[in-house]
Amino acid sequence: MKKQNKNLLGFLTKGIVGMAALICGVTFSANAQEFGMEYAQDGYNHNSIRPLHESHIMYKKTLWFRMSLKEKQNRPFFAVENEITKVIIDAVKLGIIRPYQNDSLRTRMSQEEFLENLTIPSDEVKLTEEEIAMGFTQDDLGGFGGGDDWGSEGGWGDESGDGAEAETAANEFYPKSLHLLEIKEDLLFDNKHSRMKHDIQAITIIIPAEMNPSTGLEKKLAAFSYKELVQNLFRDNSQAIWYNERNNRHHRNLEEAFDLRLFNARVIKYDNARDEMIIDIYEEDRAALIAAQQYEHQLVEYESHLWEN
Repeated sequence: MKKQNKNLLGFLTKGIVGMAALICGVTFSANAQEFGMEYAQDGYNHNSIRPLHESHIMYKKTLWFRMSLKEKQNRPFFAVENEITKVIIDAVKLGIIRPYQNDSLRTRMSQEEFLENLTIPSDEVKLTEEEIAMGFTQDDLGGFGGGDDWGSEGGWGDESGDGAEAETAANEFYPKSLHLLEIKEDLLFDNKHSRMKHDIQAITIIIPAEMNPSTGLEKKLAAFSYKELVQNLFRDNSQAIWYNERNNRHHRNLEEAFDLRLFNARVIKYDNARDEMIIDIYEEDRAALIAAQQYEHQLVEYESHLWEN
């Protein structure tokens, strides 16, 4: 009887331990997906469109590119009413895409924070904490708030009742003014297929410095998982197109355009121990530009040597 009880106790203990391990495994998997861990337990990068097992990666380098949508080669990504920035921003507002705080893809950004970043900074006069404590409100500032009170009673406003919606749209950056993208990608050499692969990880929309006159600095609107953009937004979307000016019958989907490397962008950073941008390393625009071009040439040369050997 004691032996049976002992065996039963051992069986129950193993069952509890196994269940705990299963729960931990599920939790780890969920956390890996939520916080964007680079390689999960199965050895694959789940932020990749076409994951490559880490045992097949002979060489890896993470690069950051700056892409100006105003450049002639990049204009097909920025066609009127089909701007890539417009497609992405509209998708966030509809809840199709969830943004991230940065391109590490670890922390999600709330839609409220995204809309706040998208809002043009206001120049209106703000109350101090002391004035608020004394009972004053923003309405007490009257016409000194920045000019938005003109017509608020209907004199200059829209009598149709859509003024609030129009005001919200007017207070946001237009997608056409957001012409800078930052692309983070892994450059991998697949030793199984003996070829170099460009594995885009994230795309970040940058608010240009000229759109922030108060600071004169660039600001990141939000980062997006490239895999989520492709799977949830680009594929089978007639709005997500690379505009073919020479033949309107054959526009390309944005996924195909990125796969074919139809964009032009320059390296602004490669992974390094001090996590510095190229401009920070060389401390001069011209020297940084030359260094970036030389670095790209070195990567091409390295790939050719791999083929020779």
